[in-house]
Amino acid sequence: MIRTAAVILPLTAAPAFAQVPSDALPHDLSPWGMFMAADVVVKSVMIGLAVASVVTWTVALFKLVEFAFAMSTARRSQRLVAASGALPAAAASVARRRDPVARMLRAAGREVQAAIPFLATAGNVGVKERIESVLARIEAGTVARLAAGTGLLATIGATAPFVGLFGTVWGIMNAFVGISRAQTTNLAVVAPGIAEALLATALGLVAAIPAVVVYNLCSRAIAAHRLTLRDGAALIARMASRTLDAQAGSR
Repeated sequence: MIRTAAVILPLTAAPAFAQVPSDALPHDLSPWGMFMAADVVVKSVMIGLAVASVVTWTVALFKLVEFAFAMSTARRSQRLVAASGALPAAAASVARRRDPVARMLRAAGREVQAAIPFLATAGNVGVKERIESVLARIEAGTVARLAAGTGLLATIGATAPFVGLFGTVWGIMNAFVGISRAQTTNLAVVAPGIAEALLATALGLVAAIPAVVVYNLCSRAIAAHRLTLRDGAALIARMASRTLDAQAGSR
């Protein structure tokens, strides 16, 4: 009787991928640690977004202070002009002021004084048109100066998310390249690279959201200041018209 000996083989299979040493994996997953471990392109994106965020807050603080000061001075001059009642008295009340309403009043006064010798022959229609033109130019110049810098906020708000997305895409590409080189799909290897990539998107949103909010606030402040200037211009135009009518009636 023939006996066959059973050969017992070990059931342990060879690993499909090589194991990555634990000391080769990044352990610091803080924002600063992820920044230091990121690729040079992702680092450049993060630095650019951080600079954009600093610029946003700098412009925001400067513009909010500028708008508050411009609005308070314009309203103060408008109240002084309204309380004066007549163009000469109004000019005397804002003689030392340099805000747009005071400049409007002085410009209207100069046009009235220049037109008085010709009122009897030319009438007051032309001088009223010139006054309106001068007031409109002062208003437009003031609004343009106030709007300076807000275009930068709009640019940051529109482009920062896409810049952050570019950094994320680039970082994920590098993460997949690292996975291929490490020959492993271990989550401990995949997660740090993806986290570094997503940090770029987070910084893009951190830069974009305040920029959009501040830009909308600036737009509303500019619109409110423009309305104040138009009210002041209308008040000055009415006072100049009454002055011209009085001068024409006295001749």
